[in-house]
Amino acid sequence: MTHPTPGVPTWVDLGTADLADATRFYSRLFGWEADVSGEEYGGYTTFRLNGRAAAGAGPLFGEGQPTAWSMYVASDDADAIADRVEAAGGKVLVAPFDVMYQGRMATFLDQGGAPFSVWQPGTMKGADVFDVPGALTWNELATRDVEGAAAFYGAVFGWLGREISVGGLPYLVWELDGATIAGIQVIDGTWPDELPHWKVHFAVIDCDDAASYALSLGGRVVRPPADQPIGRCALLEDPQGGAFSILQSVNA
Repeated sequence: MTHPTPGVPTWVDLGTADLADATRFYSRLFGWEADVSGEEYGGYTTFRLNGRAAAGAGPLFGEGQPTAWSMYVASDDADAIADRVEAAGGKVLVAPFDVMYQGRMATFLDQGGAPFSVWQPGTMKGADVFDVPGALTWNELATRDVEGAAAFYGAVFGWLGREISVGGLPYLVWELDGATIAGIQVIDGTWPDELPHWKVHFAVIDCDDAASYALSLGGRVVRPPADQPIGRCALLEDPQGGAFSILQSVNA
């Protein structure tokens, strides 16, 4: 792939309590092949779709951490992003550090408490397949503070939040230099215990069939398939409790 555009989501990975079972689950669900790294990377696994990097996974480190997907935004200076995060009211969870020659990363909380990471690429650029079945196709911020999020991500990445119409329905999106790069979902009373977070969406050909297949593999359907402005979506959990969404695009 070409060098990723700074400010654009470029990678997702899973921190899991059972890497072997997660590999089984996702490989069968999305047709991924597991490329396991050497011991120096702690068994980190790159999931490939037809030979192209689609996502990653690794074991959890530390007690009490939940299995979860993480979203990474491309950056050409992770240290500068850390400074902007703090200035904009966010928090640095993991200060920028080098992942050998692969790249440099850091993890943050935004002003509303949603975790996200940045990736300053070295030899590893990020995903090199998007928007096809089995690949990352969309990222969406679930937040209770849309105005605060607009100010925060605008200051950190230069993102602009605005309302658009998708299939005749209103939808909030993030844009960078005129390109739509992510969505925004307002947390309301429907799920009162939902915490601010970034949701990752993987493309599927048929949302209903994929949700049923995930269930047969030991996953859980948290929110059944339903039509949304961006397409037909379902919220699932893998056998270890890692939440992710599947999306059948409106253009599928």
